[in-house]
Amino acid sequence: MHEADEPKQIRVFVVDDHIVVRRGLQLFFGMLDDIEVVGEAVDGQHAIEVLAARAADDDLPDVVLMDLEMPRMDGITATGLIKKAHPGVEVVALTGFSEAERVHLALEVGAAGYLLKDADADEVGVAVRAAYRGEIHLDAAVVGKLTRSLRQPVENAAVLTPREREILALVALGQSNRDIARSLVISERTTRTHVSNILAKLGLVSRTQAALWAIREGLAPGP
Repeated sequence: MHEADEPKQIRVFVVDDHIVVRRGLQLFFGMLDDIEVVGEAVDGQHAIEVLAARAADDDLPDVVLMDLEMPRMDGITATGLIKKAHPGVEVVALTGFSEAERVHLALEVGAAGYLLKDADADEVGVAVRAAYRGEIHLDAAVVGKLTRSLRQPVENAAVLTPREREILALVALGQSNRDIARSLVISERTTRTHVSNILAKLGLVSRTQAALWAIREGLAPGP
């Protein structure tokens, strides 16, 4: 997560086994002033290897666009390994599949967002910028299915304090910790603590899951 002002260019790494997709994304981002493609991989295993080499050179990307269905190592497995090895790198899942279970798996291992491959090019840019800022971006076409099928946490909203419910609603609106801190006139550290407590109390593993849960429970409006 990056909560400072955005840099001149956000560094993106593309992982997809289809060269047409990789070249298409490179062409699209090549037309933008604030996003650049700094590397690519043909499958999850290749991505793990390239990112490990980049980490040794202190040259990691800011955001990885990750296809979920690939040979050798799928995107879900790769996403989990990347988030464990390089927690500062955000991952946005990009796939042609809309099954809720696959989306859940991607979010559970740390994906910051989810896009279908038929999304408009501009929406891909929006998702990359949101992930860089530590915000949430989900394809509107699958949010309804996600919120309906989200696995029921052990606890419910009654375990949250009024302040935690207020913060959870802002998380569901896609606000970063920095945005929430400004809105509520509290420190970013306090905000991070509240978000961590919310996840622990609800039995969730990511702020994206928390946002979906809040939408389903009526604590925040859906897209």
